[in-house]
Amino acid sequence: MKATKITELFGIKYPIIAGGMVWCSGWRLASAVSNAGGLGLLGAGSMHPETLAEHIDKMNAATDKPWGVNLPLMYPELDKIVELIISKGVKIVFTSAGSPAKLTSRFHEAGIKVVHVIANSKFARKCEEAGVDAIVAEGFEAGGHNGREELTTMTLIPQIRKATSLPLLAAGGIASGEAMLAAMALGADGVQIGTLFAVSEESSASDAFKQQCLNIGEGDTILALKKLAPTRLVKNALYDRIKEAEDRGADADELRTILGTNAAKRGIFEGDIENGEMEIGQAVAGIKELKSVSKIVNELVERYNQALDKLR
Repeated sequence: MKATKITELFGIKYPIIAGGMVWCSGWRLASAVSNAGGLGLLGAGSMHPETLAEHIDKMNAATDKPWGVNLPLMYPELDKIVELIISKGVKIVFTSAGSPAKLTSRFHEAGIKVVHVIANSKFARKCEEAGVDAIVAEGFEAGGHNGREELTTMTLIPQIRKATSLPLLAAGGIASGEAMLAAMALGADGVQIGTLFAVSEESSASDAFKQQCLNIGEGDTILALKKLAPTRLVKNALYDRIKEAEDRGADADELRTILGTNAAKRGIFEGDIENGEMEIGQAVAGIKELKSVSKIVNELVERYNQALDKLR
C-alpha cells in the first residue's frame, strides 16, 4: 500500500483511522490501532475530563506511534476538555457535530492537527475556510450520529472531492480492503473505520453488545431520531418504542423522554441490548467473528492489495 496524503499528514504506515466512538474507543482500542500501523482515536464524547486524562496517560504508555482524540463540539464540558487536550500535549484532534471554525485556530496555535467530520459539500468548503488539516466525509451507512442529507458514502466522496483539495478520509460502510480501495478510487486519501473496530477484542464495548452485533443481519439497523440528531440504531425494544412514537408524530421532547439518560451507555457499554441505544453501522451484517485489532488491520491491507492486483 503506497503512501497517501493521510499517511504523510499523520506519520502513519497505513491510511486507516479508527473512529473515536463513544463507549468503544478507549486506550486499549486506540493504542492497538496505532501499534498496528493506523491511527487510533480516543472517544472523548463518552468521557469526563478526568477519565480522558487517564486514557491519555495510558495511551502514552501503550504506544509510541501517532494517535489522537475525537471531540464532539456539543460536548457539555468542552472548555475543560480543550484545556486538557492542550495541556497533555495531544497532537491530533478530530472534531465533529459543530462548526469547524470553533476550535481549529486554537488547536493550531497549540501545534495540534485538526480533522473535521462532515456529511455534505457545504461543510467541506467551510472546513477549507477554517483551515482544517483534513476532512472526514461520512456516509449514512455509518453507525451512531449521521448527516441529515442521508447521502451514501459512494455518493458523498466524489462530491466532496470536487469541493475541496484537502486530504480526505471516507467513512461509513467501510469494513473490508475492497471497500477501502473503492473509497480511494472515488477520491479519498484514506478511510475512517468504526464498526469493524467497535466489534473487536480491544473495544471497550460490553461483551453483550459485541455478541449481539455478531448476530445482526442485513436491514437490522435503521436511521432514526431525525427530530433530534439522525442516529443509526439496531432494532430492539427501545427502537420499537421510538418507531411507534415517530410514526404518530411525537415531538423531540417526547423522544428524549423515551431515550432516557445515558441511552448509548446502557446499550453499548453496559450491555442492555433491548432497552439501551445500540449504535452500529450497516457493515456489521458482514461481521461474524470477534477479531483482534492487529488481525483486522492486516486483513484490510491484504485484501486491499489483492483487490488492487485483481483490477490490474
